[in-house]
Amino acid sequence: MLKMKRREFLKIPVSAALASIANCCSCLLDNQNKGTIRQRPNIIFMLTDDQRWDALGCAGNKFIQTPNMDTMASEGIRFSNAFVTSPICCASRASIFTGQYARHHGIHDFVTELSSESLAMTYPALLRKNGYRTGFIGKYGVGTKMPESEFDVWRGIEGQPLYEQIDKDGNIRHLTGIMGEQCLNFIRACNHRQPFCLSISFKAPHAQDGDPRQFIYDGALEEMYKDIEVPQPLTASEKYFNSLAPLLQDPNTEARKRWVMRFSTPERYQNSVKGYYRLITGVDRVIGSIRHQLEISGFSENTIIIFMSDNGFFLGEKGLAGKWYPYEESIRVPLIIYDPRLPKNQRGRVISEIALNIDIAPTILEYAGISAPVKMQGKNLSLLMSSKDIYWRKDFLIEHLFDYEPIPKSEAVRTKEWKYLRFLVGDKYYEELYYIKTDPHETQNLSENPEYLKCLNMFRILCDNLIETYI
Repeated sequence: MLKMKRREFLKIPVSAALASIANCCSCLLDNQNKGTIRQRPNIIFMLTDDQRWDALGCAGNKFIQTPNMDTMASEGIRFSNAFVTSPICCASRASIFTGQYARHHGIHDFVTELSSESLAMTYPALLRKNGYRTGFIGKYGVGTKMPESEFDVWRGIEGQPLYEQIDKDGNIRHLTGIMGEQCLNFIRACNHRQPFCLSISFKAPHAQDGDPRQFIYDGALEEMYKDIEVPQPLTASEKYFNSLAPLLQDPNTEARKRWVMRFSTPERYQNSVKGYYRLITGVDRVIGSIRHQLEISGFSENTIIIFMSDNGFFLGEKGLAGKWYPYEESIRVPLIIYDPRLPKNQRGRVISEIALNIDIAPTILEYAGISAPVKMQGKNLSLLMSSKDIYWRKDFLIEHLFDYEPIPKSEAVRTKEWKYLRFLVGDKYYEELYYIKTDPHETQNLSENPEYLKCLNMFRILCDNLIETYI
């Protein structure tokens, strides 16, 4: 390298000198640290409400139209065995924010709030502390106090918002569309000097509780699905309802009352499922507009998108509606991670390892280059995306401890091949055991078969040990 004397350097104009220094530093960085320094990615986390794992086209659903979700899956990674650890929105959303099981963060109902200490350790708070511009749009769902001051941009909604919103001119506008516009405005206000993280929490496709119409979709989607007939689920017949535990057959349970309202006749079933599908298609259209805005704003090459639901949803299986119970329809959810930086030969993969809602926070932090707090109990999913030889979880705990009599409490363990569950009634419980590998619809309860007593005892111990581990 040629050396320049000090007096010669001083003769150079200041602007040229600064340019020379910057160029020299860039060369040093390129030569010494090539490939190790790159811009921190933007992150968008999208959460739907009550969308089950098979309610999108790329998961094999032949009726629903979700072209933008399907495109993200084909260009990213889809997790075919993604689950929530608590199938109720308040607990699940708290688990997503904190990366913790409900027993650890303590949110089991709709009024308990995350402590200030817990809020400080959520992924949005840690990202903001480390220089990210953060935003939240949509249904918050954790307690009654909105954490507006914890975000740079807050468009959160408390409780269960109405789908039909009245604008300043007195016109009815659908909530999903309003949220979509808020997302676009957030992106437009971002710049390339500061990374951003936007958390979008849709109400769709959750039913509008208290409204006889239940699934209130955007009128622009009225004609969609009109000319099709959605087949009834395999387990929709009364014989499967009659095989449930006696406490689940009680007509006063929330799951059974909502089944009567939504699925008890062929006409109700068609109207409900098509309304549910229209709400999901509405979200899909918003996803398409968000991706378009990222493109025209110049963010598309450095923005990771993570898509998930807060829990699953019964569509009449076993004569049930809602979620809450640890059956597959209730706990299994879609999960797609789109990372534009992935090599083309790694895109479009389907990963079958168990992924959980508690994995979202540590995964987001890893993408941002931030160490996850030791209290986070989830795992970094990007490890699965980059390596095939990594040791991964073989089981997980499911818990629903909301103290509300019409919805029985439950605990369960799910492995890749088995599920053990127990419904809690005071100090007693009713048990079930299923071999998921050959009985994916959970129709053959093996808990009372003496041949499986040893297996049952093993899962009893495993469930107790997992509870002890994650308290």
